[in-house]
Amino acid sequence: MTPVLAVRNACKSYPGGVGALVDATFSIGKGELVGIVGPSGSGKSTLLNIMGTLDRPTSGTVEIEGQDVSALNDWQLSALRAHHIGFVFQQFHLTDGMSAIENVTTGLLYAGVARRHRRALAVEALQRVGLGHRTGHLPHQLSGGERQRVAIARALVSDPALILADEPTGALDTANGRAVMELLRQLSADDVTIAVITHDRAVADGLPRRVEILDGRIVSDSGTPTPGPTPDDAPTLALPTSTNLTASERT
Repeated sequence: MTPVLAVRNACKSYPGGVGALVDATFSIGKGELVGIVGPSGSGKSTLLNIMGTLDRPTSGTVEIEGQDVSALNDWQLSALRAHHIGFVFQQFHLTDGMSAIENVTTGLLYAGVARRHRRALAVEALQRVGLGHRTGHLPHQLSGGERQRVAIARALVSDPALILADEPTGALDTANGRAVMELLRQLSADDVTIAVITHDRAVADGLPRRVEILDGRIVSDSGTPTPGPTPDDAPTLALPTSTNLTASERT
């Protein structure tokens, strides 16, 4: 089975010979919930950026559902992120003057979903995270845990192949942090593929698989990597082109 994400011998270096990531290799299968854990400065952010196609490795490869992303241009990478990767951040990044449902629909705007479909999909995503009764509330009317749930709904709404959650409990109190992690476990049980990037070992220890990074190197992996196809057998991920979006899909 083709893994959702495969990082193969990825390295990232900067001028002066600084190696932020060294020979990282691991894969994540469909429905897995994986914690990527390490202290500050360990290379987690570099790995997150490479997994999310926000940066390119100096060497090695990153594959999303079998597609080697090094073969994609910048526009294609943007399209891949919009359709296949959902991001959740520590600080939520919700727009203050927009309701919960409006914040969630922004994820569909960038995915090219027609305007007439966005509201129903956003409501469905909010219901999925337990906020069907708070769709019209503004961010300042929501608790920190609820705001993070809105952010998770925004990541979910386009049905991405992979969700990357960067310190999703970092801005929350203990009770809300536990609730958010329980939500992520529930989503994984529903076959959503999630990687949680964290420095909090207690958070990572509550996950079924942990990948530990230190000084830019993966030093342990509690799970068994998902076997993937060889490069010659890997499928090509279907991506939209700038010319095949209809006017109704853009509006």
